[in-house]
Amino acid sequence: MRAYARELAFQLIFERLFVKENYSDEEFFASLKKEDDKNFVKEILACYEQNKESVQELISSNLVGYELNRVYKVDLALLCEAVTEIIYVKTPYKIVVNEIVELAKKFSTEKSSRFINGVLSSIIKSINADKKEE
Repeated sequence: MRAYARELAFQLIFERLFVKENYSDEEFFASLKKEDDKNFVKEILACYEQNKESVQELISSNLVGYELNRVYKVDLALLCEAVTEIIYVKTPYKIVVNEIVELAKKFSTEKSSRFINGVLSSIIKSINADKKEE
């Protein structure tokens, strides 16, 4: 199920915000039954690892009243997962936003889902504006 795979991707990105190497990914992948889901998570992680600076830069440029280092780490990991999936994995943004907001309700603070939704809306508007300019 993609929702569960997306949740694991978020958890692995969260781990990467604190641990710089020696990741414990295999136990996460063992919980995924379908090879498609494993490949989906691996694609998200690979894209995140290759582009984490630009992902975080995009998030930072769309924060209003916050600095990246002040964002709650769970929220940051959710935002990183969402931006990576939207831009690099090319998952339709409506699906990503909906599922990331649900994960925020499950794993983060009461206000986080609204915060994340607002940041992602701003990011999507900036992406769409860039596409129109091309």
